[in-house]
Amino acid sequence: MGAVALLGMSCNGKKAAVAESEVQKIIAQAEKMSFDELCKKAVEESKTATIKGIGNSSRGKTAGAAFINYLKSVDPSYAGTIEWSQPKNNSIFTTLSVDYKSTKPEYFMTLIQDGNQIQSKMMDTGILRTFVPKEWAEANKLEKKDYPELLSLQTLNKVFMFNKTAGADFTNCWDFVYDGAKGMFMDVNSELVGKNFLYMLSSDKYATWLKNAFDALDSSKKAFFQPTIDECATVAKNYGIEGANAKYGLAWTKLWVQNYNAMTDDGPICTELVSKSAAGEFALIVYSKLRSVAETAESSVNNIAVAAYNDGYKGIGGYGYCHYLEVMDSSPYPWTACAFISFMVTKLEGFSAWGKDMGGYSANPVLAAENEAKYHHSTAGGAEFPAKNDRGYDWWSSENGGALVIEDPKYCSEVSLDLGDWIDSLRGGR
Repeated sequence: MGAVALLGMSCNGKKAAVAESEVQKIIAQAEKMSFDELCKKAVEESKTATIKGIGNSSRGKTAGAAFINYLKSVDPSYAGTIEWSQPKNNSIFTTLSVDYKSTKPEYFMTLIQDGNQIQSKMMDTGILRTFVPKEWAEANKLEKKDYPELLSLQTLNKVFMFNKTAGADFTNCWDFVYDGAKGMFMDVNSELVGKNFLYMLSSDKYATWLKNAFDALDSSKKAFFQPTIDECATVAKNYGIEGANAKYGLAWTKLWVQNYNAMTDDGPICTELVSKSAAGEFALIVYSKLRSVAETAESSVNNIAVAAYNDGYKGIGGYGYCHYLEVMDSSPYPWTACAFISFMVTKLEGFSAWGKDMGGYSANPVLAAENEAKYHHSTAGGAEFPAKNDRGYDWWSSENGGALVIEDPKYCSEVSLDLGDWIDSLRGGR
């Protein structure tokens, strides 16, 4: 098992570096190698092995099969196989921790979400290690000192949508927490990336976006929200959140959490939202769910609007969270792990398991452009279904575009202890 590379304290109080693990040493070499060179190392390392991956997305199985086929194209005698598992109910962190401590670890890499727990349970403890492929770094024009602490496979977006069949309209993100508003949303303790979204609203950047949207409201709505904002100024002070506008983020969070209609999954939410009978309802759900709507007399994508796509809409249009690709520090096949990760973030064939659907954005600009050229997400709905015309990551992540609230693992881990309990208290016994 790989050593946990944390910083120890020497007798004079200064931090002393702990030796790199064997996996970290391999990663350091792998980051200087091309994808083709990595594939040769992978073939040599796992030529007859059964390699085991684990992740929050079942599509890892599809990508894994494509990777094995690719290695066979490199060396027709390659006989390795891949098994992919997808733990349920947030158990992946326990599974990885147990495997890491095992005398015979099995998992070679992981595709994992929930930046908060990844940071605190996986990165800070040294269980996971980040490998940045050479071609990925070159595409992003990054030097080693600027490499990310976690490698993103993709950013996914959850967006505000509403049923417009009876003339409902939402022109400001504060409308979703106004008097009587109850949006459909996966419960924050069922899918914790939703909780991370709420943590992020207390950060300077996104709290300011909410303040800017608040400033655009009419006087009556401002008067409705002001007491909660004033109350949350005290909450911010109590929890040591120093941003001048944190009270706006906390106020929006409080009103949302106290009133959302908790649902078990985004699929059923989407099915309900696109039906004529759901007039006036709204939700915060995965954008890509629109791809699977079956058009009938009762249900249609054209029964809904993506709030951020409406002219003049103010404020946040939803949130973004990442699938991260990480190497186990105890990986039995670290070279193969690096090659597989590179395959998914630098090769269209490796990313297509996810890239074929809208609402998922590669952090590799070269790959993102190739993906758009193949799948044409920006025009997928055409004039018939404009809500399905994906405007892309650059637009979605801009305050002047979709204003997605993007997860920052370190920030989430810093505030989660206090704000997590606070958010849970707001739901009460529900």
